[in-house]
Amino acid sequence: MPIAVDAMGGDKAPREIVKGALRAKRELGLESILVGLEDQLKDELEQQGAAGELAVCHASEVVKMDESPVKAARSKPDSSMARALKLVKEEQAEAMVSAGNSGAVMAAAVLILGRVKGIERPALATVFPSLGDPTVVIDVGANVDSQPRHLLQFGIMGSIFAQYVMGYDNPRVGLLSVGEEDVKGNEQTRHAHDLLRNAALNFVGNVEGRDLFVSKAQVVVCDGFVGNVCLKVTEGVAMALYTLLKQEIMASPVTKLGGLLLKPAFKRFDKRVNYAEYGGAPLLGLNGSCLICHGASDHRAIRSAIQMAAEWVERRFNQQLAEALSEYREQEAARAAGS
Repeated sequence: MPIAVDAMGGDKAPREIVKGALRAKRELGLESILVGLEDQLKDELEQQGAAGELAVCHASEVVKMDESPVKAARSKPDSSMARALKLVKEEQAEAMVSAGNSGAVMAAAVLILGRVKGIERPALATVFPSLGDPTVVIDVGANVDSQPRHLLQFGIMGSIFAQYVMGYDNPRVGLLSVGEEDVKGNEQTRHAHDLLRNAALNFVGNVEGRDLFVSKAQVVVCDGFVGNVCLKVTEGVAMALYTLLKQEIMASPVTKLGGLLLKPAFKRFDKRVNYAEYGGAPLLGLNGSCLICHGASDHRAIRSAIQMAAEWVERRFNQQLAEALSEYREQEAARAAGS
């Protein structure tokens, strides 16, 4: 079954989206359905020498990046992102990939796919490179305003993600705050700390921003506002360091020679920190598979996202999440009855 791709979403749509979907098919054998303005997508396929190579599903509306998420989700039922989600709902596609307005994707996904039992708000999870085990950070942008109970749910989903996708046994869960002490943080994080500490999780307490990259916790919980800022800062620092190092290497003939010797190391570094290599972040907590990509995604990122979506479905993570949440609720009920 193919992956539904919102071909109108993102800063570089539809050209880079179409190019990425074509790469996924030609290099990985993964089929996609391009969803969007039919005439425009067929013209794009023809321009890229791939007329008829990918299926196209017409959607008459497009959600812009600066539109109000909830308003767009409700007022544009035939948008490219909504139509792609409906293909998943109707089991005509295995998963949906979009680089469009992330808030609108989430709002539409909740309306169309619905939530897993026990989850009030789906959350975006992504993996940060680290000196030790890569760190799962949740939420990185789906919810800019979260209640403490939502952070607890993020922690549960992040722990399950780390266990089933990352292969971590009893993953360490931390709460992102401004200090390690229990009393540090705002009212939201202090209350969330109490909820996480009393949950059936391997909670290691508060972690600070610098701990994201040293594996103090294998799962770090935060609201989407803070998480998205962390994500963008991390991307910016990585890009700046890469550019500064390149400038210094090109500064003299001697350093240029050294740069040639270091070229393989720089390629490995880029592969570890470039978001395009990861493609997209899964939106956890839905009754269906949905991946949201960076708004600036190019063809490499879209190719990676389609690959990730296919692997996501193959792992049956949504089913595993639902089963693990049910088991968690039973454990919590038994623990409450015994206390």
